[in-house]
Amino acid sequence: MSDVQSLSRGPRAYASFVGIGLVAGLLSGLFGVGGGTVIVPLLVLLLHFNQRLGAGTSLAAIIPTATVGVISYAVHDSVAWVPALILAAGSVVGAQIGTRLLPKISQTALRWAFVVFLLIVIVTLFLVIPSRDADFDLNWLSGISLVALGVATGVIAGLIGVGGGVIVVPAMMIAFGTSDLVAKGTSLLMMIPTAVSGTIGNLRNHNVDLVAAALIGVSACTTTALGAWLATLIDPLTGNVLFAAYLVVIAAQMAMKAIKGRPSAGPGTRGK
Repeated sequence: MSDVQSLSRGPRAYASFVGIGLVAGLLSGLFGVGGGTVIVPLLVLLLHFNQRLGAGTSLAAIIPTATVGVISYAVHDSVAWVPALILAAGSVVGAQIGTRLLPKISQTALRWAFVVFLLIVIVTLFLVIPSRDADFDLNWLSGISLVALGVATGVIAGLIGVGGGVIVVPAMMIAFGTSDLVAKGTSLLMMIPTAVSGTIGNLRNHNVDLVAAALIGVSACTTTALGAWLATLIDPLTGNVLFAAYLVVIAAQMAMKAIKGRPSAGPGTRGK
């Protein structure tokens, strides 16, 4: 039995899975992200999962987490259903492009570029404060833009393993002028088909710990609704400040990976 297998059946690991899920679920509901940026590093650091297995397990856990999040935001009429499906379709295609480009592009350069992108987004979040009354206006121009955003998100996910909410949420607020709540609810819905598609591939490649994914996913479901509820209580400016702080953590993680020159986690990290 491998170290990961033995840990994944021990009391310490069970408790860790539950704890990881509770934290990831809260952040998922609060920020409209999948939670993979929390799940993967904690699985690697606490339970010695390798990066690929951690990413695949995280992606599987995101499916129930995002589903509960979508329902929570839908209660407040904060999900743009058709735009989310357009984003998802573009993301699935983009992820395939990203994974094919993966061997041809410097991961260190990509990570530094993404850090710069996140820093620009962080600054912009303090300049553009979304209105809670803003609606998404779907027309041919915004539809094409959504496809482009979805493809770009998928490409980035395939290349460096960071995607989903950290790209879609700020893009929808800044570029499309949607409210922060609609951006988060739509982002979570977009993740579901993407995560399902990625999980099927990961299962074929034996890159998912089903016990860990189930425990993390179920635990996350208990706090996702709480996070979504808290998002409705926080004013848009405060929400932007908190999201910016979250992006700072992600940028720091990415910068550390760039400095250490770690290899890419691969396509299994989509939807994080």
